Amino acid sequence: MKQILLITDGCSNVGVSPVVAAAQAHAEGIAVNVVGVLDQGDLGEFGSAEIEEIARAGGGLSRLAHTRQLSQTVQMLTRKTVVQTIQHAVHRELKQVLGASSIEELPPEKRGEVVRVMDELSETSKLRVALLIDASASMKPKLAAVEEAIRDLALSLQARQGRSEIAVFHFPGSAHGDECLLDLDWTTDVRGVHQFLPRLQMRGTTPTGPAILRVVDHFRAPAPRSYRNPDETDGQMSDYVV
Repeated sequence: MKQILLITDGCSNVGVSPVVAAAQAHAEGIAVNVVGVLDQGDLGEFGSAEIEEIARAGGGLSRLAHTRQLSQTVQMLTRKTVVQTIQHAVHRELKQVLGASSIEELPPEKRGEVVRVMDELSETSKLRVALLIDASASMKPKLAAVEEAIRDLALSLQARQGRSEIAVFHFPGSAHGDECLLDLDWTTDVRGVHQFLPRLQMRGTTPTGPAILRVVDHFRAPAPRSYRNPDETDGQMSDYVV
């Protein structure tokens, strides 16, 4: 299962629409979750609407959160999208195999077994989460909350039974026109995953759409061999594909 988790506090203003970019991600099997970070101000009507539209186009979830709630919100969205993805896959299988379009249509004993399997898959399925962080100037006061959220998310992923990998990007990448930069490539080692944040220079425009497409490109690239699942070999698939 693949996710992009976008953390932002404002509206995109450069490049391709982030809604179009999120739809492209969703078409390639990548869910896009969006957390809108609030402080004492407000994102504004346009920013809030854009956040919802990005998540909807990306097949993910969106939430607005104050800085003090950011850590819990990030973890909750990640977990809920895992469950949602598994539920959709199970519903498709039920319809094909049994002609049932929902779990509720199953007999009670079958329904309980399906729910048990779904709970197990939520904990054991392989998961990749790409954190995409808005590093525009307005995010600077919120950086400490973002750092805490990343640290707690990494620990939450580490606690799962299944293999979890995380990568981290930020945008804008630099003052020289880079729209998005990779800070941490795919890894299961969460130690120090947040340590790059104090070095970020918060500035520039908000190229959210191009940044999402950059992360999609990274998902397409072959994983470094050192990060491959030991249960996988070239040309073979694992037991579960969600």
